[in-house]
Amino acid sequence: MALQYVDMSNIKFLLHEVHKVGDLARYPEYSEYDDDSISMIVETLKELADTYLFPYLEECDRTGVKYENGKVTVHPQVVKVMKMMGENGWIGAPYPVEAGGMQLPHMVAILNEFIFAAANNNLNGYPSLTMGAAGLIISFANDALKETYLEKMLTGKWQGTMALTEPQAGSSLSDITTTAIPTEDGHYKIKGTKTFISAGDYEGIENIVHLTLAKIEGAPTGAKGISLFVIPQKRPAAGGKLEPNGVATAGVFHKLGQRGYVTVQLALGDDDNCHGWLVGKPHHGLAYMFQMMNASRISVGTHAAAITSAAYHASLEFARERVQGRRWNERDLTLPQTEIINHPDIRRMLFMQKAVAEGGLSLVLQCTRYEDLHHVSEGEEKEKYDLLLELLTPLVKTFPADAGLQAVSNGLQVLGGSGFCEDYPLEQYYRDIRIMSIYEGTTGIQSLDLLGRKVQLQQGKAFKLFLAETQQTIAAAAEIPALQKYAGQLKSEVENLVGVTKHLGKIAATGDIELFLADATPYQQMFSLIAIAWQWLKQGIVASSVLQAGEKSGDDLIFYESKIHTMKYFFVYQLPETRALTTSITSGEKLTVLGDKDLLI
Repeated sequence: MALQYVDMSNIKFLLHEVHKVGDLARYPEYSEYDDDSISMIVETLKELADTYLFPYLEECDRTGVKYENGKVTVHPQVVKVMKMMGENGWIGAPYPVEAGGMQLPHMVAILNEFIFAAANNNLNGYPSLTMGAAGLIISFANDALKETYLEKMLTGKWQGTMALTEPQAGSSLSDITTTAIPTEDGHYKIKGTKTFISAGDYEGIENIVHLTLAKIEGAPTGAKGISLFVIPQKRPAAGGKLEPNGVATAGVFHKLGQRGYVTVQLALGDDDNCHGWLVGKPHHGLAYMFQMMNASRISVGTHAAAITSAAYHASLEFARERVQGRRWNERDLTLPQTEIINHPDIRRMLFMQKAVAEGGLSLVLQCTRYEDLHHVSEGEEKEKYDLLLELLTPLVKTFPADAGLQAVSNGLQVLGGSGFCEDYPLEQYYRDIRIMSIYEGTTGIQSLDLLGRKVQLQQGKAFKLFLAETQQTIAAAAEIPALQKYAGQLKSEVENLVGVTKHLGKIAATGDIELFLADATPYQQMFSLIAIAWQWLKQGIVASSVLQAGEKSGDDLIFYESKIHTMKYFFVYQLPETRALTTSITSGEKLTVLGDKDLLI
């Protein structure tokens, strides 16, 4: 098993040099966090991950989740991690101090998810989900609910979940049927079924708090009738006691990957005794839940980038140690065999992994920087960062998940037959990352959101703001002779994206929405490649400036040279894929739209 699963030098490079986290200290909300304190926080996170998560990566997978006699058991380290995260304040890291949080910039708080997920993504999901659920209570719940639930959740004593999906309603939340009937006592009686609920039940935790979507009896049809409720597994009673709340686990799902992360189906109110408490206003539940859903989408992209990082370092370690064959220009069989890292095809696959992992993390930090700036800004600036975050959220969720799967597959290929065996972690990483393109809305759903809604926001204002951001980077790169070629390439790709967007806009104007959205996923893939190229060009600008100063040597020098080399790899091998996608999108064919005959036989 690889001893290294993240590159701390890369994390600090992206945080401090590329995305300038220290600039946030000028705002009162983040004034306590300068570059030095943030570096100390990041080092602490790595130490905690080394101690509490990474040593249990294989155990969590092999132990899995068990459901016997109505009880769900998970690896005992789950409860220990929840306790550690709560006691050290990480569950409430980005939330205001007055709510029990650390008021940490989102750019830094997201790194606890990245580092912990790279160490052991089976364990990290429990506190991550609790953080999101607590955030909904902080933002929208009344004081009574905050007083009852927040402290217990933020200290890791109570687990939090999001309960959206039902057997007949996955991505189509308008079709949920879980009902809530008001009572004179201030609570609602809940009845329904929720499925695929992560962290929905396990022994060893005091309570589990489900942030649940349901429809109040008599509510409007569709999304307009959805409300948000707090539904605990055990409801607080007099004297600080907990009593059953009619939340029953109907079974657990045995999954391809993330076998240590429990997923259950819940039956609510089969005993006619499930109480729920309304969060915020009636019929506003979906709008409220989008806060957690959008945060979770960034979280999923972060976890995918983290697994890709861990797989890359495991592959790199193997390639440096595995001896096989000789270099093609040295065919003398009397010479000793060479390490496989010296073979071009192996290096191609390793650079692809590195480009996806580090490019994906850079996009994560770009989005969380927009979160932070939105939080501290006002007026037009606040709207600007909100629109940019809205536009990029589908990309930060899909690219690390989809390209990350391909990258981890490359890592498995680097190991050859060994990669297919349990002796090495690549097969687990491959299984674990597969869910990331499904979590929190599949790739197709995210692509429809990008093209059908986000690109259109405020008559295309979000899209224009993104173009302005990329143009600023391109202009800066064009001033550096070594980067002019790549600046020109990205400029051409951005212009092509504009052209393809206009082409699809003309189809939308005809009223044929099905044809307009038919190629939403190829469009998202093209957009994502351009967004990651933008992130790599930003890294290239910083690395070029450092190298030009001529003050680095040894490993530090190699680090910055590696950044330039990986940027070039992405521009030469990955970015040109946009042209094939353009050809497909603009072909004029209607090959995926159902016609008079269904030819899928």
